[in-house]
Amino acid sequence: MTERTIKSPVGALRIVETDGAITRLAWGQGAQDETPLLREAEAQLHAYFAGQRETFDLVLRVDGSDFQRAVCAAMSAIPFGYTRTYGEIARELGAPAQAVGRACGANPIPILIPCHRVMGAKGLTGFSGGNGIETKVALLRLEGAAGLLI
Repeated sequence: MTERTIKSPVGALRIVETDGAITRLAWGQGAQDETPLLREAEAQLHAYFAGQRETFDLVLRVDGSDFQRAVCAAMSAIPFGYTRTYGEIARELGAPAQAVGRACGANPIPILIPCHRVMGAKGLTGFSGGNGIETKVALLRLEGAAGLLI
């Protein structure tokens, strides 16, 4: 396992690589390891925050249940600047919305797997990273989805 910490508009982000794949993104400080994948993840995240990138092209690996991986795949399919609800993803996967919500909250690679793009049936809901809902709002504003926050 190697990791790299970068500065971002939503705080320090720690990117973790395991066996050639990004396996975690978390808020806070960590090591400053150097690998080609960590350098590329840093470059892509900086471009995203600068408004120059809408998608990520990185090797990601979600460790977890088949359901966790399915929810992460559904979140990854949400385009930049758009949102979906827990209920929409739940219907797609044939699962309860609460289970989708738990899986979103357990997303090990936020931002790169855009759990911030998932909303409740009545609008904005919480966020498990950074400063919580403030970070979610900041990411949605960056993507031009601020009009969807109501």
